[in-house]
Amino acid sequence: MPMEAALADKSTPPSPTRGLTTAEAAARLAEYGPNLIATHRRRRLVLELLSRFGNPLVLVLLVASGISALTGDVVSFIIISIVVVISVTLDFVQEYRAEQAAESLKTSVAVRASVIRDGIPRELPVSELVPGDMIFLSAGDLIPADGRVVEASDFFVNQALLTGEPYPIEKHPSETQDPDEVAALAPNLVCMGTSVVSGSALVEIQQTGARTALGEIAGTLKVKPPLTAFEQGTRAFGLMIMRIAAVLVLAVLVINIAYHRPLLESFLFAVALAVGLTPSLLPMIVSVCLARGALRMAAKKVIVKRLAAIDDLGSMDVLCTDKTGTLTEARIRLVQHLDADGRDSDRVLLLAYLNSSFETGIRSPLDEAILQHEGHPSIEQWHKVDEVPFDFERRRVSVLVDDGRSRLLIVKGAFEDILRLSTRYESSEPGSLHALDAAMRKRLRENFDEFSREGLRVLGIAWRLVPPEHVHALVNDETELVFAGFAIFVDPPKVSAAKAVRDLQGCGVTLKVVTGDNELVTQHLCAQLGVKVEGVLTGADIERLDDPALQAQVERTTLFCRVTPVQKNRIILALKGRGRVVGFLGDGINDAPPLHSADVGLSVDSAVDVAKDAADLILLQSDLGVLYAGVLEGRRTLGNAMKYIMMAMSTNFGPMCSMVAASLIVPFLPLLPEQVLLNNLLYDISALPIPMDNVDAEYLERPRKWDMTFVRNFMIAMGPALTGFDFLTFLLLLRVLHAQEMLFHTGWFMEQTVAQELAIFVIRTRGNPLRSLPHPWLITTVLGVAVLSVALPLLPVGPYLGFGPPPPMFFVVLLVMMIAFLFVLEGLKRWFYSYFASNES
Repeated sequence: MPMEAALADKSTPPSPTRGLTTAEAAARLAEYGPNLIATHRRRRLVLELLSRFGNPLVLVLLVASGISALTGDVVSFIIISIVVVISVTLDFVQEYRAEQAAESLKTSVAVRASVIRDGIPRELPVSELVPGDMIFLSAGDLIPADGRVVEASDFFVNQALLTGEPYPIEKHPSETQDPDEVAALAPNLVCMGTSVVSGSALVEIQQTGARTALGEIAGTLKVKPPLTAFEQGTRAFGLMIMRIAAVLVLAVLVINIAYHRPLLESFLFAVALAVGLTPSLLPMIVSVCLARGALRMAAKKVIVKRLAAIDDLGSMDVLCTDKTGTLTEARIRLVQHLDADGRDSDRVLLLAYLNSSFETGIRSPLDEAILQHEGHPSIEQWHKVDEVPFDFERRRVSVLVDDGRSRLLIVKGAFEDILRLSTRYESSEPGSLHALDAAMRKRLRENFDEFSREGLRVLGIAWRLVPPEHVHALVNDETELVFAGFAIFVDPPKVSAAKAVRDLQGCGVTLKVVTGDNELVTQHLCAQLGVKVEGVLTGADIERLDDPALQAQVERTTLFCRVTPVQKNRIILALKGRGRVVGFLGDGINDAPPLHSADVGLSVDSAVDVAKDAADLILLQSDLGVLYAGVLEGRRTLGNAMKYIMMAMSTNFGPMCSMVAASLIVPFLPLLPEQVLLNNLLYDISALPIPMDNVDAEYLERPRKWDMTFVRNFMIAMGPALTGFDFLTFLLLLRVLHAQEMLFHTGWFMEQTVAQELAIFVIRTRGNPLRSLPHPWLITTVLGVAVLSVALPLLPVGPYLGFGPPPPMFFVVLLVMMIAFLFVLEGLKRWFYSYFASNES
């Protein structure tokens, strides 16, 4: 849109110094809506609840219950309808609460923007920005909306997201614009989703949300992102359940039709079996597990932006991290400024100070150390002419400065690159320049290596005299430099890092350091922290390797040094190609691609907007100890989700098989459809506290992944225990008590429900159930449901459910059978874990 048309769209163009008033902003927010892009709108709560009834099994149950009502079986209609409504509502309420808790955590680390409101700069969430707002942007910011540049200083923007351009583009104010020009290509317009590489600007927002260039693209996107490991696991589980349910339902239907039993009742019974086999609370249990995990992680200074990332964090077996701020204190100090002869040099300090003072890009900790160095020189007579911003491919920054007598291009950056671009060097004597021959280059490299072996970080400083009419600094100017000397820094290892590294390695997470720093410095740091270095690859080494060759190298490499952003991403993809679950911890502009590529992207609250936006989890402290706590929480969350699956599958599979077999033995349905559904509902109620349950310490010792083969084997191994005791119950009811239909239904319902409930105490832990105690709420619900299932036939509601009071002897036999059942189940469990220990999930 042309600037004039965009401004005409606002009723009162704002003053650049005062911005909008609060009232104007509120009115525009109501008119334009929040500054958000969403591929779908969240439906209203009523529609969300009703959508749960779209589940095929639920629909079949409701239709069948309606048919029951039409045929006169009103009691079955009421009971089935109540059970279905309670189950669906329970699932919806718990999952909604979980989503709300997760959303409240996400807003605490949402990207914010510096906005002028009522003439005062303030920090606001980007969702509250409106057309006409005046915002400040600086290096590292994510541009929150489409806007026009009002003021700019060396303002370079990376807009590869929209245009594919690999290099930053400079933006500046302009009063003219081609109406047909694409917004991202206009020199005075910036677009949502792009990022600021260097410089600063004042920008007037013109379009927000779906009306931005990015919003128009996002609105046409229909392709879903690839499934995560967590989503793949739940999908595989769902397919397995569908196959088992289909076989059981078909078998029951065939048997009942062959025995000429009522078709509607047989159909209802078969559908109820399918519902009973399905862990219907799985979505809710998983959501609540993840949400509770997110809350616990927040208490330990880790904010979760994507809930499924908690599972990925628990499965993570490789962590790639930079060293500054995570392995080191990030309190870098400039300790020496030496010339080429190795002597203290005030001139080197002056050049370094000028470069860092006038740089407008993101100031690194090294820049801050230079600016905070005691006894820094006065630079009042110097003024900045231009600059070439820092980028991670060049690994240097250049500023063009003038003091009225001379104009200098001062270059600061990675020592190897500065030395390569230099042709002369400056000796201790002022104004004494010498050719940089091979012998001197070798001597400078030896000095650099010696500093690095001592764990010191080193920057090279160089300069070049340019003519007074030279007003623009260009990358091509960074040639034939005069090497001035070294800026030497110390960055001590973090006190807590050594323990955190030991803890992560002790719980099965391999640490790999991915850094742009020197390999000698990094090796020195690893030695201090006790990190065993198995191999080292530099950026130059990686450049010579194709992707298959890099995959072969990454497993046995600990340090990746002097790497570029592109190479960081290749490392992450190579590790994933080896089947590893990879976490990446980064906080810079250059870290966005690997953060996206990793299974779980981690950043810190002090990171630039681009990194925080790309990350799945945000550490409120730049500390691996915080991350270690997050890993354990991820494993606890996955442990409780898997616990529910294994309990539900093993305790449902056996009884469902028993029902198929019982259909061949007894001349009536083994249980009424409503009784099967009631059993399923009671079990689900008892399982509600599982997200709060304790997880065995042994489960936290190594990374865990979804393994449906393991779940299937566990189900097949444990299910027969319940089937065996079901047949003992059949024998007791049919041969001893000579039970008719009502007594058979009552006795088997009680035995089946109590057995399923007590089995929870055994299956929830790999160890001794008496030593691994459940959460008090889980104990309460399990025992409460067990008592209720025994009491139901004795209550007034019993006859309506098809139950009648059994003889007193049955209660005595039931008690003895349940004690024996627990011993048998515990023995089976121990045998299973000893036999399948290598495949444990």
